[in-house]
Amino acid sequence: MRIRIVDAFTDRPFAGNPAGVLLLDAFPDDDRLQKVAMEVNHAETAFAHRLPDDGEADWALRWFTPVAEVAMCGHATLATAHVLATTGAHQGPVRFATRSGVLIATPREDGSITLDFPTAPLTEVGVPDGVAEALGAEPRTAFDTGPNVGDLLVELADEKTVRGLTPDHKALAAYSSRGIIATARAEDPSRGYDFVSRCFFPNVGIDEDPVTGSAHTALAPYWSARLGSAELTGLQASPRSGRVRTELRDDRTLLSGRAVTVIEGDLLA
Repeated sequence: MRIRIVDAFTDRPFAGNPAGVLLLDAFPDDDRLQKVAMEVNHAETAFAHRLPDDGEADWALRWFTPVAEVAMCGHATLATAHVLATTGAHQGPVRFATRSGVLIATPREDGSITLDFPTAPLTEVGVPDGVAEALGAEPRTAFDTGPNVGDLLVELADEKTVRGLTPDHKALAAYSSRGIIATARAEDPSRGYDFVSRCFFPNVGIDEDPVTGSAHTALAPYWSARLGSAELTGLQASPRSGRVRTELRDDRTLLSGRAVTVIEGDLLA
């Protein structure tokens, strides 16, 4: 197996969110995929293989964290599309068959890639008891993000509060199927972003995800409604950091960013 490590949602190495990418002839058994993802030990490892030419999709795509398969992953999809484009394995827009339906990735002339993902349905819920203590900050609002994303989205008082979070990751595991998205409006939009976020996913083995494409399918409708714009830029303020351009189109969210391949080699085991 040829394996690549790609930093996604960044234009420079050692930033953004790293993902393993393996292009296969077919998927091996699930145990094998999970062991490879555990060995790679990044937030996600993507496995893809080509599909017959006459179908509704071009490639089959699955995503695994070190401990579980997930229903949707933006940064590993971006990383996979980047590998297909830069290696010549696929030219132009690529349609991925996934657990979240057919997802389309389109390379742009400026070197970025745009992902077409389903918009997360947001349902306002009461702030659960104990979330403030586990997170270390008092949420203003809380929203369920639906089955594909599987997070609790909470808005905090300001950007400084989001950046300063030091949550109790074990305690956060009780509040959603994947984890918590904490967000706030940008303190100074002239810096090139409209909102900030951080994502904590203890239930899939990720204390803090560096840059989360899937979370932005919930952040985009949330902030578009509040800021009055369909096109926004989010900054995920993790230690590695990364930016995601979002465009809301009814029940679809476009996520755009760049990617950089940093490691390429052979999986020998």
